[in-house]
This record gives sequence, structure tokens and C-alpha cells, in this order.
Amino acid sequence: PATPSAASVDAFRQRLRDLGYVEGRSIAIEVRYALDQPEQFRSLAAELVGLRVDVIVASGTLATRAAKEATSTIPIVMVSVGDAVAAGLVKSLPRPGGNITGQSFMGPELALKGFDLLTEAVPRAKRLAVFFNPDISSQPQGFGAMGTAARAKGMTLKPVRLRRPDDLNAVLAAMGQPRPDALLVFALSASQQTRIVEFAAKNRLPALYGFREAVGAGGLMSFGPEIPALWRGAANYVDRILKGTKPGDLPVEQPTKFELVVNLKTARALGLTFPASVLARADQVIQ
Repeated sequence: PATPSAASVDAFRQRLRDLGYVEGRSIAIEVRYALDQPEQFRSLAAELVGLRVDVIVASGTLATRAAKEATSTIPIVMVSVGDAVAAGLVKSLPRPGGNITGQSFMGPELALKGFDLLTEAVPRAKRLAVFFNPDISSQPQGFGAMGTAARAKGMTLKPVRLRRPDDLNAVLAAMGQPRPDALLVFALSASQQTRIVEFAAKNRLPALYGFREAVGAGGLMSFGPEIPALWRGAANYVDRILKGTKPGDLPVEQPTKFELVVNLKTARALGLTFPASVLARADQVIQ
């Protein structure tokens, strides 16, 4: 349950084919989408448990938590989850225990790298708003480390709780004046982030996101793991579980490949010019 992109699901299916599975013959895949309605996670997880599936693959922290609440016996493979230990999904990364394993990528280092990239791209920014979903984490990941870095640069960080994109206008009004110079958008789903792109464009706010889909939708820049690669990895977990390995014995992996994507058209609309140092590190430049 969740809303992975079509490319992600395709990568998952392709990796299963590479591993020798034939959909409809040696494996059946039931796909459920919550779209932008996290309240559906519980009912979708319960539906899959009722189907007595052999493995549940859950995208994101909220979907994984719903699956965990729905079953303590069916193996769960998590994808695109932030801090799995802090979220209470696993006991530790090396030995997750229980019925959950998969990937966890949102550590303080990733948040700090995003902060550094945004402040390098927008050096005039002195006030940053850090958007996060309090249902995913009690505070923005890496907020302490970012706060230390911000103080060293004479900047201020403001954590902004956002449960739903529908709350954006109210959230901006509640932030008061002076308004932020730029946004960091991490602990939110990919679908939420693309909604924030429209909000940022309307308010002429530079923003760095955790998913590249946001940049494809017109966001300024993104930094995060290559999501289709995580889904290929999820297929590897499913394969090992179906062959008898207990999920609690499979270490939680952390991604090793991250990508920086920048959008020059959006930069021009905001009156920004990316420094050569940022462009040189970009994995993709959208013209």
C-alpha cells in the first residue's frame, strides 16, 4: 500500500523477472494505491492480510506502519522509509527482528547534505522552513545537525508540521512574517512533495525536495536516493523471503547511490543562477 511511481513498480516487476519469476504463473502481485489519502493505509493493509499474501511490500513510513499494525506474521518489505529505527519499525538495522525488513535511508547525513546544497544554490537565504509530517517523525530528520550548521552561517531554521498538502496555505499564514526565504522538504511522500511544488512556485520560494519527481513537476532541485533502485532491492528481499529466509534475519539496507537533480527553467523563473559547483555535481539537469 502507498503510491509508488509507475517506474518504481516496473523496476520491481522487472527485477522479479530477472530472478526467474513469471507473473501469473510462479508469482501473483496484488497492487494497492492509497493515492494521497493516508487514512486508507490501514484498510488496504487489512485487505492484503485478508488475502493471505506471502509478503507485503510497503512504500513509505506510514504504509509500513499500517502493515505492521495489521500483521505480526506476514513478512513486510519496506521501501522508501526514512529512519526505520526511530519510527519503531525495526529494532536495529543489522538485526531488524520481527516480521519487517527492507530499506531505510533518511539519516542526519542526508538531511545535512540537502541543507548544504540548498544554501549553496541559494546563498541569499537566511530563513529556511523545514517541512515534515509529524505522523512520520516527531521532528525533521537531522534537524539538530542542520541547526548547528545554520547557526554557523547566521541562518535560522523553522520546523513546519504538514500532515496534508491541503494545509499549505494555512501553514504559510501561520508562519507569519518575515516569511521564509527557501524550503527544505524531506519527510513527506512523493505525491505530497509534488503538491508543494505548485505552492512554492506560486509563492516564489526556492525549495529542495527528497524525490526527483518533484523536480520533474517543476521543483527547483532534489537530493535523495535513486528510488527505482530501492524497488529493485525490494524484489531481492522478496526473493529471499519466498525462499525461506526470515525477514528479521535480513539486515536493513541503506542506499549507496544518491542523485542530485536541478531544474534550470525553475531557477530562471525564480531569478536564480545555479553555481557551477552545484551544476558540476548534478546527475540530471532539466532545461
